[in-house]
Amino acid sequence: MTPMTEHEWTAFLREGTRTGKLALVLPSGRPSVTPIWFVLDDDGVIRFNTGDGSAKARAMHAEPRVSMVVDLEAPPYAFVRVAATARIVDDDPELLLDVATRIGGRYMGVDRAEEFGRRNGSEGQVLVELTPSKVTAAGGVSE
Repeated sequence: MTPMTEHEWTAFLREGTRTGKLALVLPSGRPSVTPIWFVLDDDGVIRFNTGDGSAKARAMHAEPRVSMVVDLEAPPYAFVRVAATARIVDDDPELLLDVATRIGGRYMGVDRAEEFGRRNGSEGQVLVELTPSKVTAAGGVSE
């Protein structure tokens, strides 16, 4: 197992259609892990959208400390684990639409980016920003 440099783990998070597994604590106190589609922007912030009344949004309002793992599920295996603080942004519809469109392009293809952007960057949706506080990343886990 080889630790990744910052350049390596940022490239890993941006590659392809890897899904994030977001760990959070529900208002009931029960832990939960949920898949997310996301983008990592040049400012180092991980962004995604969700429904403003979703369990994810309610959980992050109550407890903004979260963790996310993105992994390579085939040899040579690799992972990036991010401890972060979540911030719900509900007052910037232009940024929400931009992020939702970029996520649509990443996961559904550039030909469907605008469609998914309009659907997921609309009223009833919020933007979530994860500001990393600690990153643990390794490649070549099976070597």
